[in-house]
Amino acid sequence: MEKWLKWAIEIQSIAQAGIEYSNNVYDTERYERLREISAEMINEKSDISLDKVKNLFCNEIGYQTPKIDTRAVIFKDNKILLTHEKNGTWSLPGGWCDVLESVKSNTLKEVKEETGLDVETIKIIAIQDRNKHNKPIYAYGICKVFVLCML
Repeated sequence: MEKWLKWAIEIQSIAQAGIEYSNNVYDTERYERLREISAEMINEKSDISLDKVKNLFCNEIGYQTPKIDTRAVIFKDNKILLTHEKNGTWSLPGGWCDVLESVKSNTLKEVKEETGLDVETIKIIAIQDRNKHNKPIYAYGICKVFVLCML
């Protein structure tokens, strides 16, 4: 990851926490300006409009934590089940872990929604930091949890 992007992400994270926890109106204004600067940095170094950057990068409140994405790993006859994504690519069935869902319940729900199959979860087989393995780098963290399942 390029240094400027790391700086923008760190500035945004500090600003987000500051906005949440500051009790001083002047400090809140400073943190909001830092958040704007971080968005302007990404806009300046990418082809992404400032409005889109702010929508994707500056839209949350509270302490910043990674998002959880669950993926089911299902083998049958030495083959692995993949689903066709809207963007034309293929992936393991899964998606964002919804509020009030556990890794297990979210995995079961996503497999049912995307494939119509009922599966049993066996065990977590991997946890991946998305930004260390995928492009493009996102301005927020995502932990992908891979769950071995059986039909």
